[in-house]
Amino acid sequence: MTTALSLHEEVASALRDGHPVVALESTILSHGLPPGRNLDVARRLERVVRDGGAVPATIAVLDGKVVVGLSPAELERVCAPDAGLDKLSLRDLGPAIGLGRSGATTVASTSALAAAAGIGMFATGGLGGVHVGAAQSWDVSADLGVLAKVPTVVVCSGVKSVLDIPATLEVLETNSVPVLGYRTDDFPAFYLRSSGHAVGWRVDDPKQAAAVVAAHREYAGSGVLLANPIPEESEMDRELHDRLLAEGLALVEAQGVHGADVTPVLLEHFHTASAGVSIDANEALVLNNAKLATEVAVALA
Repeated sequence: MTTALSLHEEVASALRDGHPVVALESTILSHGLPPGRNLDVARRLERVVRDGGAVPATIAVLDGKVVVGLSPAELERVCAPDAGLDKLSLRDLGPAIGLGRSGATTVASTSALAAAAGIGMFATGGLGGVHVGAAQSWDVSADLGVLAKVPTVVVCSGVKSVLDIPATLEVLETNSVPVLGYRTDDFPAFYLRSSGHAVGWRVDDPKQAAAVVAAHREYAGSGVLLANPIPEESEMDRELHDRLLAEGLALVEAQGVHGADVTPVLLEHFHTASAGVSIDANEALVLNNAKLATEVAVALA
């Protein structure tokens, strides 16, 4: 474990004693949800993990220090409207730490930091992936490359439908990352329960998932993707989803947005144009993923 990590005593104690710990990212709080609601969701996420018998470890970089397991005051700081946190992928950790900056961690950086701390389970909303047109732009999320190298289990609701999903699944396969569908044969597409593309393997309960993870770790150093569809009652209406997606893509093109800025612009359009429906969906799926991650972490422990 690197000395640059500052572990909350509760997290450190749980890891020492072999108790289950679930990592949680901070970018969804600082950049993905509106102020006020983000703090409520942050507290609910940690409560879901605790209620399931594990210890939550929300991760962020504060004043150049990697904090694994935020205190209540630190959680409030991350969720504050004027927090001004940088969005930190794995490539950004060195500069942020070296320059004493503060930032919220993405899927890539949270996965890597969780692994460095000895935490093998991570719950998030959606994974990054291959962007449409990547053959020309080379725009591929760092999430995929990190999953190829760290043994973290990422529980998520697939990837957003704006991405090139077949290409994303192909990159995961190339990098020896098993994709497990939780009680589904279809890879989910964040707001939608199915992307129309199949998963490689299906598991139907936390014990099955834990058995697969344990076996995978015997032979490979890569992570595992556990794809958990959004709860049926929270799924976005497909017609509304498709309309918002078409409008969002037109907006991105008209504004000349590209690279890492595409997803935030699209998400903002979804949030505003759906009158909050997408935020409700986002909240429901990430809480559901935290619950599943906890169940699998407990089964592994």
